[in-house]
Amino acid sequence: MRTIIVDDERLAREELKALLAEYPTVELIGEYKNTLEAKVAIENDAPDLVFMDIQMPGETGLELLEKLKNPPRTVFVTAYDEHAIKAFELNAYDYLMKPIDPDRLSEVFKRLTEENQTPASVVNNDKLKSGNQVLIKDGEKVWFIKVDDIRYFESEGNYVKVHFDKFKPLILRSLNSLEERMDEKLFFRANRKFIVNLNHIVNIENWFSGGLQVELSCGTKIEISRRQTIRFKDQFSL
Repeated sequence: MRTIIVDDERLAREELKALLAEYPTVELIGEYKNTLEAKVAIENDAPDLVFMDIQMPGETGLELLEKLKNPPRTVFVTAYDEHAIKAFELNAYDYLMKPIDPDRLSEVFKRLTEENQTPASVVNNDKLKSGNQVLIKDGEKVWFIKVDDIRYFESEGNYVKVHFDKFKPLILRSLNSLEERMDEKLFFRANRKFIVNLNHIVNIENWFSGGLQVELSCGTKIEISRRQTIRFKDQFSL
């Protein structure tokens, strides 16, 4: 996988090179300290993958990606998280925070490996676990949030309403498909309409027909169906 690094800080480039050396599929074909040099390299050498800083003297990494006609997969590596939404609006492949967590870098290459083995039309089905971040789009609005901040999912026909903070955007997904992506240690399917974040449950009480009712940190109360109550007790009882 032909790869280049773009970062104005030499030490940052050296650190990333050391991490990338652990991946035999990576062929590092160049490193550059600004977007002017990087643009020439991308156009001439057509790398498969670019690791790029955002804040650099002159043009930013975001500005370079925005002007490229056929950009390669670009992973932004930055000390600032406020640019994440803009990065994903530009279809960045991923967004890593400095100092780079080797486990997060491993996730990037796991996705790349799976994509090389799987048709592009197949949806990414990696499990979303505590600490992961997700991009949510609803019309012109975009959020980049931690999975842990989602209190619950609510089915709305062909859409799902995502409840976090004071927001509840709609996404075109089925509740079943979301359940498959959620870590069962973090999220639980309460009934046909709701998936709840277990860490946001503040109270549980017995409910009608052998079910349970949970109260979430936001005050919302959701019934766990009788069938799911059996599963809930099996999974979490001592």
